[in-house]
Amino acid sequence: MARSDASRFCEWAAYDGPMDSWKRRVVGYSGFVLFVLIFTAVVYRYGMRVYEGDPRTMIEALRFSVEMFTTTGFGGDSPWESQQLNAFIAVMDLVGMVLLIGALPVVVTPLLEEAFSTTVPTSLDEALSDHVIVCSDTSRSAALIEEFDSHEIPYVIVEPDPDRAIRLHEAGRAVIRADPESTEGLTAANLVDARALVTDVSDQVDASIVLAAKELSPDVRVISVVEDPDRERYHRLAGADEVLSPRSLLGESLAAKVTTALQTDLGEAVDIGDSLQLAEVSVPHGSPLAGLTLADSDIGERAGVNVIGAWFNGEFDAAPPPDATLSAGTVLLVSGRSDQLERLVDLTNSATRRFGAGETVVIGYGQVGQTVAEVLADADLPVTVVDRDDAEGVDVVGDATDPETLRAAGVEAAQTVVLALPDDTTTEFTTLVVRDLAPNTQVLARVEEAASVRKMHRAGADYVLSLATVTGRLSASTVIEDRDVLSINQQIEVVRSRVPRLAGKTIGRANVREATGCTVIAIERSDETVTDIGPDTRIRADDGLVVVGTDEGIREFERQFA
Repeated sequence: MARSDASRFCEWAAYDGPMDSWKRRVVGYSGFVLFVLIFTAVVYRYGMRVYEGDPRTMIEALRFSVEMFTTTGFGGDSPWESQQLNAFIAVMDLVGMVLLIGALPVVVTPLLEEAFSTTVPTSLDEALSDHVIVCSDTSRSAALIEEFDSHEIPYVIVEPDPDRAIRLHEAGRAVIRADPESTEGLTAANLVDARALVTDVSDQVDASIVLAAKELSPDVRVISVVEDPDRERYHRLAGADEVLSPRSLLGESLAAKVTTALQTDLGEAVDIGDSLQLAEVSVPHGSPLAGLTLADSDIGERAGVNVIGAWFNGEFDAAPPPDATLSAGTVLLVSGRSDQLERLVDLTNSATRRFGAGETVVIGYGQVGQTVAEVLADADLPVTVVDRDDAEGVDVVGDATDPETLRAAGVEAAQTVVLALPDDTTTEFTTLVVRDLAPNTQVLARVEEAASVRKMHRAGADYVLSLATVTGRLSASTVIEDRDVLSINQQIEVVRSRVPRLAGKTIGRANVREATGCTVIAIERSDETVTDIGPDTRIRADDGLVVVGTDEGIREFERQFA
């Protein structure tokens, strides 16, 4: 989830705090040392006159005080005959040691840390133009930055938090430490010469950033990401040119997987040309195909589809071998006509699941969960909603990790469970509990971080989508105008790209799959789409290649060939 406005405010308010605090400590410490020096000199002068009968001037007393605290000696004044003065000197020796030790954490250590620490720039060192400004570093910005890197698009991250800015800088990211809500911070990022600004912090902070950006440069293209789609109109009023709602898109995609399993509806398939479609089809728990090898399943003959790749426990294999086992949770990436894809859905779903209305349990009633519930309700499919907090639309209130709560929601008899929880750790644990209660129930889930996808598959989830991945793709497709993305809300990515450097080569010689892990599934040539692709198919200069692969694979393809 995005950080709360209150926490972001506290972080940004403390932007220059460490250095200011150090200065205050140094001033206070210096004043205390000066007081002790003068106090010691005054008392020493009095003691020499009263107890030793050897008066000193104030200058001589100050010299003694400095010599004592700097450990350079007492000169000709020692030894002393009176017990009172000897006791005073002993006490002040201890005070001097305490002052010396105290100087280390107050003055010396911060200076050394400052000298050897990484310094993050507070503005762009050179006049950068046609770049993208990203406000600021979140769990969802990494995917967007990687897209920019693969296209060699210059960018700068405006990050107010010092620690996070240092981590980005040390990782080699282009970052400045500044407040993106202020015109000064955006000026430091050279907003007036930027191609676009993308902000994805929280709904209220994003609106503030949009206002600051439009005040500074009304013509700059501003893209904001909203958590609640009902707030889109306020971002538009603030001046945002594009307002994206990836949570709603993710919820719609998960809901489509439910309707696919229950109604053989392939509305999420990607159209390639006039007749060819690309789709992800899950092998759910309880499927007659679960446990068979790819060869034994005879998918190609029985359904007529072409298996392009498959997800096995969260790992994508662009060329699964015939002996690969289709375990429960495997997601097949296939191409074919719509009737062929529907036959495959029939094959993957058991007789008891194929046409039954079923019961779906949605766990988590945030924006994603609400979207899933609304889509299913519109499709006249029964749904039970579980959430920790009682609210309109919530059927069962309780802890999602508690088996009793899940039993009360009917998870044991449900055909599909959709996990729409905001915390990945909780989602992983809930998956384990659901899988223990209902071994054959289909589990669909959303996670925040892309790194959590593999863990979710190991926990027993059948299909997992990452909000960070969906947000990155959606933002990138909006910013990179010449990038034609055909799929955003699936586990794989499909792009249409021209590759003039491959002109004249055959598909076999281009070696795309071996070099990048991606597969060329079609070629758009003039007014036709060539779907019969083989190793001898030759690529022309004006061809548009339709390529499918993981996000990492697509980025590698674009780096090498696009």
